[in-house]
Amino acid sequence: MMQPIISFQQYSFKYKNQSEPTLKDITLDIYPGEKIWIAGPSGSGKSTLAHCINGLIPFTYGGEISGSLSIAGRNPAELSIFELSRTVGTILQDQDSQFVGLSVAEDVAFVMENKAMPREQMKRETAASLERVGMLEYIEHSPYELSGGQKQSVSLAGVLSTDAEVLLFDEPLANLDPAGGREAMQLIDDIHRQSGKTVIIIEHRVEDVLQQPIDRIVLMKEGRIEAVGAPDEILASDLLRGCGLRPPLYVDALRYAGVSLEGVQGLSRPQSLGISGLGERLDRWSEQAAAQAVSRPAEPLLDVRGLTFGYEPGQPVLKDVSLQVGAGEIVALLGNNGAGKSTLSQLITGILKPQSGSILYAGREDMASWSIRRRGEAIGYVMQNPNRMITQHMIADEVGLGLKVRGVPAAEIKERVAGVLQTCGLYPFRNWPVSALSYGQKKRLSIAAILVLAPKLMILDEPTAGQDDRHYQEFMDFIEQLAEQGIGFLLITHDMYLALEYAQRAVVLSAGEILAADTVASVLSRPEVTEPAHLKETSLSLFAKANGLASPERFVQAFINAEKKGKKGYE
Repeated sequence: MMQPIISFQQYSFKYKNQSEPTLKDITLDIYPGEKIWIAGPSGSGKSTLAHCINGLIPFTYGGEISGSLSIAGRNPAELSIFELSRTVGTILQDQDSQFVGLSVAEDVAFVMENKAMPREQMKRETAASLERVGMLEYIEHSPYELSGGQKQSVSLAGVLSTDAEVLLFDEPLANLDPAGGREAMQLIDDIHRQSGKTVIIIEHRVEDVLQQPIDRIVLMKEGRIEAVGAPDEILASDLLRGCGLRPPLYVDALRYAGVSLEGVQGLSRPQSLGISGLGERLDRWSEQAAAQAVSRPAEPLLDVRGLTFGYEPGQPVLKDVSLQVGAGEIVALLGNNGAGKSTLSQLITGILKPQSGSILYAGREDMASWSIRRRGEAIGYVMQNPNRMITQHMIADEVGLGLKVRGVPAAEIKERVAGVLQTCGLYPFRNWPVSALSYGQKKRLSIAAILVLAPKLMILDEPTAGQDDRHYQEFMDFIEQLAEQGIGFLLITHDMYLALEYAQRAVVLSAGEILAADTVASVLSRPEVTEPAHLKETSLSLFAKANGLASPERFVQAFINAEKKGKKGYE
């Protein structure tokens, strides 16, 4: 009988200075050549489990251990971190912290140099590792100049050069756009099939991970293993949602339509399920559920007309871009990296000046003569990473800073800060240091610091990046509440599901031009729009086409309506 390459038996771990263990009674065997996905919400213990596998526990993070762990038949606590790295290679979420060389070649060759490998052999093996991950042409580049997906490929090449039997991927899709995520999962699958190595993936982006085959899913919750099973088995149950993870959208749509998933095979991908009469049944449900309430057009708040801009003469980054955002409206701005989304934001906020075109505020007032300060009072901009916006040590000081520099009296500052902290759910922490907040709370804090200035429009850059499903929903429900108060939102995002669930309209930007501006269901059901913009056609649309539905767009709209009804508590 095959022996596991990794075996946890009644394993528990408690960090130093903590009263409760983070891992509790873990029993799990992982076998050579398996491809395992470890999933769970923030705080579930999945990262701690990974640290036990790659040796960061106990070598970097000390604590109390009970039970047993063996890797390749040996106790990792009895090995050096160097010895363990020969068996387990880790590709970190933050690739920049993993690079050690000034060039791609130096970084990949690092382990070979430590082995005193002959120079010519080292050159051949470095080139071979980069060839396997499609990065040979970048061999002389600095790793820090590469895109997120390219950095990940270089990190993988470096790990492949170690001949490690286990490849551990820690949040491999973080900060990658949909196209980058698709390529990353394809690369991981190619390496798994070609090398036969054991692959362990830690990630919370469910649909993205399931784009390629997975042998088993390990679900974690509150430090325990909640379930272990094949993807179809897990998806047919309600285990994912019970662990704070979002099932694939088409799986939720089947449930909304009253389709029993018990024993259904093929749920892990948006494909034909081979169920007799399924297409007709879903068409009937779609026709009933897809009817949209007629809504009055929102009062124009931001009106961008024919913007053109380039950093170099004759090389426009944006070409004749036009879009509108209404009061109380949430609009998703979608597009691949390099499409011009950030440039457009800088033009709207006044950091850059357009070469042609205009930006009107409240439907009539040209903002060309407005100062950056005046624009900042009307339009708030919130960066993707809240740590890049925060400058004060205390929460109340951070929120009140903008008012203070504008000369607002101290008593009024205190009152307005208290009010906005209530709105953002941060009032209980008003006297806390910023460092005590979680990442999601810091995101709210960065919004509070803008909201206190009473803007009418807010631009949010990747508002849900890096958040699990529970925190994602809490954050976006908060944004919806602000929109109901009349604030307009332009969300710059790669997240198709955010657009589907929360945006009234989507604007797709690619190569500096608007490809489409329409309802989200329409935009994300059209491959002629999604493909050039490096977006993913929604899995709902793909599933509808695979199962022969009459109108994929109507199926997508039916899902959106069902989601909104569910949130409002309707039956």
